[in-house]
Amino acid sequence: MAIRVSDLVFDYPDKRALYDVSFAIPENSITALVGPNGAGKTTLLRCLAALETPVSGSVHLGELAVLDSPREAHRRLGYLSDFFGLYEELTVAQCLQFVAASYKLDNAAQAIEQVVTELGLQSYYGTRAGALSRGWRQRLGIAQAIVHQPEFLLLDEPASGLDPEARHELAELLTRLRANGMTILVSSHILAELEAYSTHMLVLEQGRILGLKAIGDQTVNGEQKINARLLRIQILPGETTDSFQHCFEHPGFLLSKQTDDELFGSFTGSEQEQHRFLQGLIEAGVPIMQFHVLDRDMQNVYLDMLKQARTALPSGIAKSSGITTSSGIK
Repeated sequence: MAIRVSDLVFDYPDKRALYDVSFAIPENSITALVGPNGAGKTTLLRCLAALETPVSGSVHLGELAVLDSPREAHRRLGYLSDFFGLYEELTVAQCLQFVAASYKLDNAAQAIEQVVTELGLQSYYGTRAGALSRGWRQRLGIAQAIVHQPEFLLLDEPASGLDPEARHELAELLTRLRANGMTILVSSHILAELEAYSTHMLVLEQGRILGLKAIGDQTVNGEQKINARLLRIQILPGETTDSFQHCFEHPGFLLSKQTDDELFGSFTGSEQEQHRFLQGLIEAGVPIMQFHVLDRDMQNVYLDMLKQARTALPSGIAKSSGITTSSGIK
């Protein structure tokens, strides 16, 4: 695993921010760290970046123990805070030269030229950072974070305040960085902006990890994979689903909603097992009119994870997700 966190606990003077956080993120992935405002996302990212010291627990980048070797961790990762961390009075060129010098890069000029081209900053090379729009400030912040070609990239709310075009360009950039071998962790509470490029989703609420899941066809070694398909089954008019209730009893099928002529539920298993489930229903005489798989996006997965995990959370944990979905619902 590229990033491993074990039993991480972090306290502020007046409250605990992280409770025994543990997870493992695979190499060459883009993981969306999602959760409501105040869930602990920024605190977690700062611990991963060796910018905060937890009460207990461990963080590893590959085989490197971050808490034992913070300076080496800084050489191997890039970090972009939600306020970008720019020197307002320096030009784009000066900002990148300063960062390259801080990493003592032997090929500083070449590295700067590469990120300037990658981020499309050529026209702003002599512009002060304080004079850039938010979208270009974000690009400069990412350029600073990757000028030393890190293995890992941590981004805290990078798309906050960006217009739709800038968000689309950010998605394309992160996809290219992943294609070049980088492992990326991106925090946000807006699911719609993450769905275009994320391969995995890590859910944090009230300082506790609710789960790590893969998106689409991705796999996560040792973690749970999203392979449950949402099914809609409709029977012929004039028939009722109650009459065939026993026929839908299957170890891979979990019923979530039922009306007189429709059933909705999730099926966990291979396509062959799903075929055998349908074949069994037909052989049992169920008058099926429609049987199809519904789209399953990050919003549905996130809400499913909340529903499943909250039954096991300690009492007193907030019940409002605080997440902004693609429909604008919180």
